[in-house]
Amino acid sequence: MPAIRRQFRLQWEDAQNCFVLLYPEGMVKLNDSAGEILSRCDGHSNVGAIVEELARRFPEAENIEADIHEFLADAYDRGWFEEKGWCEEKGRCEHD
Repeated sequence: MPAIRRQFRLQWEDAQNCFVLLYPEGMVKLNDSAGEILSRCDGHSNVGAIVEELARRFPEAENIEADIHEFLADAYDRGWFEEKGWCEEKGRCEHD
């Protein structure tokens, strides 16, 4: 179950009109999709539940499951998550 590392903080920024990921050295401005995904990475929801929820919320989105897995793998590679164990849930996240 993906959980954002403690040194990061996800929050909505009215001035930016988007979610941002804050960390001691700076800030990452997130696009809408990234904000939707990361806002569900609370350490309690597994990847399957996140995919199901977003697929219901955005039924018009094609390839949403693959896109979510790709984003999560990239976010993991950037060090945004506590641990990798959740990534093997469905064998989708691949890392070198």
